[in-house]
Amino acid sequence: MNKFIFTGAVFSLFSPVLFAQTADVENSDKEEKQIERISVVGAATNFSVTADDIEQFQANDLADIFRESPSVSVGGSVGVAQKIYIRGLEDAYLNVTVDGAQQTSTLFHHIGRVTLDPDLLKQIDVQAGAGEATSGPGAIGGSIRFKTKDAQDLLHNDEQFGGRLKANYFSNDGTRYSGTLYGKLNDSFGLLGYFSTVDRNTMEDGDDNKIYGTAADQDLTFLKASGDIANNHYVSFSFEQRDEEGEFSARPNWVVPEGSPLYPSAAKRDTYVANYRFDHSDAVYLKATAYQTSSSFRGGRFDWLAEIDTQGFDIRNTSETLNHSFTYGVDYRSDEVESGPAAGPKENSEESSVLGVYAQAHSHITADLLFSYGVRYDDYEFQQQILLDEYSGEPVTDTPASLDDSELSFNAGLSYQLSQAWKFGLSYAEAARGKEIGDGFTLDEYLYDGNDIPVVAGDVVPETVENIETSIEYSANNLNAKFSVYQSTIYDVIFSGFAGNSVYNNIGDVESTGVEFNLAYRWNSLDMYFGFSSADSELSPRDGLYTESYDSIDLNAYEFNGLGNSRGNTIVLGADYFVTNDLSFGFNVTRVDDIHIKTLHQALENGWTDSLYTLNKPSYTVVDLYSAWDITNNFSVNIAVTNLLDEQYINHSSVGDYSEVFPTVVGPYEAGRDIRLSATYDF
Repeated sequence: MNKFIFTGAVFSLFSPVLFAQTADVENSDKEEKQIERISVVGAATNFSVTADDIEQFQANDLADIFRESPSVSVGGSVGVAQKIYIRGLEDAYLNVTVDGAQQTSTLFHHIGRVTLDPDLLKQIDVQAGAGEATSGPGAIGGSIRFKTKDAQDLLHNDEQFGGRLKANYFSNDGTRYSGTLYGKLNDSFGLLGYFSTVDRNTMEDGDDNKIYGTAADQDLTFLKASGDIANNHYVSFSFEQRDEEGEFSARPNWVVPEGSPLYPSAAKRDTYVANYRFDHSDAVYLKATAYQTSSSFRGGRFDWLAEIDTQGFDIRNTSETLNHSFTYGVDYRSDEVESGPAAGPKENSEESSVLGVYAQAHSHITADLLFSYGVRYDDYEFQQQILLDEYSGEPVTDTPASLDDSELSFNAGLSYQLSQAWKFGLSYAEAARGKEIGDGFTLDEYLYDGNDIPVVAGDVVPETVENIETSIEYSANNLNAKFSVYQSTIYDVIFSGFAGNSVYNNIGDVESTGVEFNLAYRWNSLDMYFGFSSADSELSPRDGLYTESYDSIDLNAYEFNGLGNSRGNTIVLGADYFVTNDLSFGFNVTRVDDIHIKTLHQALENGWTDSLYTLNKPSYTVVDLYSAWDITNNFSVNIAVTNLLDEQYINHSSVGDYSEVFPTVVGPYEAGRDIRLSATYDF
């Protein structure tokens, strides 16, 4: 393990081009060409989280993975309910992939849609904001690419076979045990098998109160075969099965008062991914990905079952000349959701698909000027397949809703090296997303007590986004600093529950604006970093959406669940000190300022309240510590303390506290102090 690696926050300071130039040093094979490391030329926020970053805090969930980034937050507290937010937009507006397999759709809007085992991850690449044409369909808010480990990542050069046993203890409150076996079938092809089991008991918050509904058992099995099958031909095949069982509340992303009922629930996901790469020449660098994911969630007050099947592919080729690189390809994804009582027939079903054709170019105009430009065409289709009456089993709708739309998106960006130390970046990007399948647990809301209301009407148009960013970066003498400004506008946001001709309507435009500043400094064996993010995400309602006139409405996770959330200014700072190659320790501090926003506009419209409500989100400061020690070449221990000061708080990216108006609408508190111990033995 390279102990002198910068943390994820430090990675965020490097420009896309610089990171592209250094990536091949860390990965000498040609798994990714330099140009593919460039997410968006000139973009404000590109950064990566590595396996070392994940390990140091003994990451147990999504919140742990992104704790060092001020631009990415995770709300929900309860593992099954966690959702990722970038610049205030929920992960439904991101293109999230695991080894190229897209993670899509929502089984239940009160739970998250991205579930991963941090121990499996090799690297996470994050692009905030709409990006290049290669980012995939629907990347309105950006993209997150998770990459899993393979046998070659764990084997040393002289090893043919190995294994790893790992035990984790969490004082608040649970255990995790995992085992890994890996080996080479020949010099270039390896196999990896991984199994982990997690036993989580009921956590406690910073005031030592029980956070009910957090106990769960998780089992994960992962198999991966990868390597060269012939000269210049690489393949990988992986299978992941994740099972989680527990007793959760009817709304896992809300606090559970003591004595409230909990319901047996189970979540499951099976994912198959195949990747192929052919590195023939500068003109032919072919990559292909195919995937299939089946996920389900069963539970809730009515023992409901929702199932989603996703399958798709991406085929692309990169051709390079002396100063230019062109990537072009086609991708396709199909989603189907079914839901109904777990003990009865399926009552609801929807299908959606998107076919994309894209091209992206990068040109070195001069030695100091890199220019990117691209175009993407997406064709979206949506079809409501079945809508049956709960009692008679007969179709309620004679003409199921359908939609067929297409959009063209462009992007351009530049990165200009002003001097040896200074670099300027500028980018403009568009993206589009049509109507996709709905939330499996609320598909039956379309019945509206038997009224035949279409899911979507003919006047519903796809969402489109325009994103512009600019940045200035300084890098010299072990000091890296980057200041960024961005503005992103999503037009014709599609949302449910508002007045219109159908269940889902275009409700207006969402504008996200903000600034980011990151700084890192290395002095001998000490790495120090500082990050700041300020983001405002507001809805400009379309004419007639409300009877009252509102110029803008701050997003919040209660009114706009599935769209976005408002968060106070965020500061992250920390340091990592490497005593020796085998011993290191560090700390991380996250400070979130308080914020006050006007909410409950729809509740006022419906007559549920007499006035708007000012939602107060108090400030909070969270301190984390860690220490890692490689005792021998085969045995290592890690000690981490998260939330050292036992802070009592609700994450700003969770549902806020509306108890003054609606007593039960309160987001869950985050876990209090957690002392984490791990021991790892390699053989």
